[in-house]
Amino acid sequence: MDRKWLPLNALRAFEAAGQHLSFTAAANSLTVAQSAVSRHVIVLENFLGVTLFERRPQQLVLTEAGRHILPVVTKSFDRIDQALSEVIKEKGRPKRVLKVALPTTFAHRLAIPILRDFRAENPGITLEIVSKPSSGAEVDGDVDIAIVYSEPRVTDAILDLLWMVRSTILCSPKLLQGVDRTDPARLIASCDLLHVKVEDRPRHFFWEMLTRSLGRPDLPVDRGLVFDTAQLAVQYALSGDGLVLADPMLFQEEIRSGRLVRPFDIGVEEGYGYYLTTHPEDLNNEAVALFRSWLIARFSTETSETAAPPTAPTAPAVDIQDAERPKLRAAK
Repeated sequence: MDRKWLPLNALRAFEAAGQHLSFTAAANSLTVAQSAVSRHVIVLENFLGVTLFERRPQQLVLTEAGRHILPVVTKSFDRIDQALSEVIKEKGRPKRVLKVALPTTFAHRLAIPILRDFRAENPGITLEIVSKPSSGAEVDGDVDIAIVYSEPRVTDAILDLLWMVRSTILCSPKLLQGVDRTDPARLIASCDLLHVKVEDRPRHFFWEMLTRSLGRPDLPVDRGLVFDTAQLAVQYALSGDGLVLADPMLFQEEIRSGRLVRPFDIGVEEGYGYYLTTHPEDLNNEAVALFRSWLIARFSTETSETAAPPTAPTAPAVDIQDAERPKLRAAK
């Protein structure tokens, strides 16, 4: 589309109406007449050839087209506003700001070293970190770049795999004192189990997969404590109580220091991984492209260095076959 035909005033009116879901409230926010906002939205709808709002009594509802366009328009105006503000503030020396969304546990475990090291190498770029549960490959419209916990999928976004998750049993070394460490089934049966909530699945889903792979589906695993995030579950395990199935990539510091141990070389391949997710239209953004390539290089090094975490006395390795991998979403 030729940019000279972009209806900027109509887009401003649509963005305000979409945020407030009211022509009157949108008009008040823009300090214009309500009829002007309504007229601009109609102009935009005619220009696009689609309806952007359902006009209901006392309420506006975004159509599918409206929901698709609104976050992009909002993000674009936010970037313009940010760039202009930075130019004014810095008197011609703008700094680039990237809004990055991270899953909760990922943010708690890895955001600090990422922020520190990236800023040291790229002082002209500021990272704004948003931490929230994330599952699936979708990226919010107000975010420049995101890391998501997702199964492989086809999507309009650009997905770069950082690593595939292979959860393993982790616990405090205090828990293993005086316990038989030659038989994983016996250890599982004798200890509390710590679970991380999984959407649309029983809380014991991964533990059940693991015990089936051990040939012990009879082991009772629907017991123990349930947590919203792996971060909380591991924090509880560090107190010396309970076994947790967790991704060792996220808890390298505790494993290296010996505060967490891996009693057996067994694990559950979930079929999910952590993906770096980018809007295709943002690949021309120099800051986005730089951060993307930096993260890919960073995690390609880290995954090779942490491929085999230290273990306690060895036991036969067990992997879950592809046919048994879950198709689910979880807030990691």
